[in-house]
Amino acid sequence: MTQKTHTVEKIGGTSMSRVNQLRDTLFIGDRKGADLYGRIFVVSAFGGITDLLLEHKKSGNPGVYAHFANSDTGHGWHDALSDVESKMQEVHKEVLEHPGDVELADAFVTERIHGARNCLIDLQRLCAYGHFRLSEHMLQIRELLSGLGESHSAYVTTLLLQRAGVNARFVDLSGWRDDGDVTLEQRINSALDGIDPKTEMPIVTGYAQCAEGLMREFDRGYSEVTFSRLAALSGAREALIHKEFHLSSCDPKLVGEDAVKKIGRTNYDVADQLSNMGMEAIHPKAAKTLRQANVPLRVTNAFEPDDPGTLIDDEKATSPAVEIVTGLDIVTLEVFEQDMVGVKGYDSKILDVLQRHNVRIVSKVSNANTITHYLDTSLKTMRRVEKDLAEAFPAAEVTTRTLAMASVIGRDLNGLSVLSNGLLAIAEAGHTAIGATQGPRNVDVQFIVERDTLQPVIKALHAAFIEADSRDIARAA
Repeated sequence: MTQKTHTVEKIGGTSMSRVNQLRDTLFIGDRKGADLYGRIFVVSAFGGITDLLLEHKKSGNPGVYAHFANSDTGHGWHDALSDVESKMQEVHKEVLEHPGDVELADAFVTERIHGARNCLIDLQRLCAYGHFRLSEHMLQIRELLSGLGESHSAYVTTLLLQRAGVNARFVDLSGWRDDGDVTLEQRINSALDGIDPKTEMPIVTGYAQCAEGLMREFDRGYSEVTFSRLAALSGAREALIHKEFHLSSCDPKLVGEDAVKKIGRTNYDVADQLSNMGMEAIHPKAAKTLRQANVPLRVTNAFEPDDPGTLIDDEKATSPAVEIVTGLDIVTLEVFEQDMVGVKGYDSKILDVLQRHNVRIVSKVSNANTITHYLDTSLKTMRRVEKDLAEAFPAAEVTTRTLAMASVIGRDLNGLSVLSNGLLAIAEAGHTAIGATQGPRNVDVQFIVERDTLQPVIKALHAAFIEADSRDIARAA
């Protein structure tokens, strides 16, 4: 495949539910002939489908996987799988216009759902014998079910584009009925073999079955891993993620559409900070793959294809500036012991407990006798963490507290006095920062606040660093 002549582009599930609109803008638009090609698309499942297959991402309501994992009789997962079949058919009937295409899509769904159902039935029968343990196969089941969603959306999108006269090709990385256990690199290279993106438009599943088991490490973030590895292996000129919104200086729902600014240009360092704050532009491991392959990333609004969006690469800022203000709810874990000073081992033991309970660390601070971690987790999990730490440090005071963290982020914050000016902006808005931290690299400043003040604090910080800057520029002009 010719190097640096094509792009690899990912479309998320929410946008995929409007794929018939994307056909007329992103996929085709004003393009004709050869201009249609040179693009490889990686697609997620249609919005809501993966929730039905696994579990609801936000509410936790069980899908097929959760029903199968927790069911003794099996009736629950059978009904849940039938619900998925009905929902898939409902979704593609909304985007496909030709009856022949709907018939092909219906048959595709029926074949995949029937195959998955038989597989799960056979597995249940096998594990009825004491020599086999269902728990040993749950990860493979989760991957099998996930692949159904992406295969469906990729197939339907291919039908839609072929009907519109595009030479689209369905590229299924899900390993459906494939023999052998191959690596992700082998899976992708095999699928790309014989494809010429200059003359055809590959529509690739976001899920890829491989020996590494993407869900083991990335769970539902696997599509970005597939996307980034595909871009790196194929020598893409650029990788693009199409969202329903622009990567902006703040949540427009919070500060207003008129107040936010599209970022336009940033780097992978800022993308990592956003990920740490739960506002992923791209999964950190996917960003690492692109960065190491020297493939720049562009984040665009899928429904504004003429807008260049925001370019993310390794370039440093030409001048200091705040780029994003964001925040998230956190739980603080404070371990205080008077005799800690000068003694090694406290930090490593705390980290061992947090890792054992799969708790994500957002940030941490420490002094002579206190170690405080700012965590992204639930109070239920924290109760177990507290119990383990109390056993490990019987003389220590272990306390937790629900708070929030607001973060001001930019490629270069040098000379902007973000820490002092941020504290002043928070105070002028009538609120108080419980704590604040700034590292020597000057890419982010974090403010610890009460949870119920997070939104007004973010608004105050955005007004001080983004909106005030915009007003200054306007006055200078």
